[in-house]
Amino acid sequence: MARNKVEICGVDTSKLPVLTNQEMRVLFRQLQAGDRSAREKLVNGNLRLVLSVIQRFNNRGENVDDLFQVGCIGMMKAIDNFDLGQNVKFSTYAVPMIIGEIRRYLRDNNPIRVSRSLRDIAFKALHVRDTLTNRHSREPTVQEIAEELNVPKEDVVFALDAIQDPVSLFEPIYQDGGDPIYVMDQLSDDKEKDFKWVEEIALREAMNKLNEREKLILSMRFFEGKTQMEVADEIGISQAQVSRLEKAAIHQMQKFVQ
Repeated sequence: MARNKVEICGVDTSKLPVLTNQEMRVLFRQLQAGDRSAREKLVNGNLRLVLSVIQRFNNRGENVDDLFQVGCIGMMKAIDNFDLGQNVKFSTYAVPMIIGEIRRYLRDNNPIRVSRSLRDIAFKALHVRDTLTNRHSREPTVQEIAEELNVPKEDVVFALDAIQDPVSLFEPIYQDGGDPIYVMDQLSDDKEKDFKWVEEIALREAMNKLNEREKLILSMRFFEGKTQMEVADEIGISQAQVSRLEKAAIHQMQKFVQ
């Protein structure tokens, strides 16, 4: 990978063309009129869209070339099925299809194998959920889905859990002012909260070096096991501010303990 140049599957992404919405509509009309060269132009003109989508899967440790190729398959399916009469932008239609193709690839290549029967229950449950949502204009309960499928409720819960993609604790959820909020920041700590007495003394001595707000945040986070969002709601500041204060306080304590 050279500076300011990224090659994926032998493609120099810095030189990929970008089509305007009007240019794409013209090409789609040509494609639907039988011009196959228009399809190639549409594919090449939307590779940047695939590139932007696969950024969402950066933290999964997958080969970027593989994800790019799979994303291109989803994009080509979108091109072949796009309907100009729907009056939506192609990217709006294509992105869910690209994501769906990548998720199917990740699911099928997941080292955690899920039995076919379990997957079948899960996909039927998702279909029934959508059907019941449309029918009743609300999200159905697990019990309602189970009754519709005529299977135990526990089987539905287990099946839906089994097809969920694993998420890294260090996957960023959002970024506020350059300070990312990670999945781990959203989790409560249900582990044993009592420290050994030596560790507790050292920690409390270090905490005495902090100001009152920093002490409160660390106490709520690590002694009471609350999430950053819970702490933010309780003391009346944003989660991003809690995250920054927490990191600064821990850094200050580390210097004291060392």
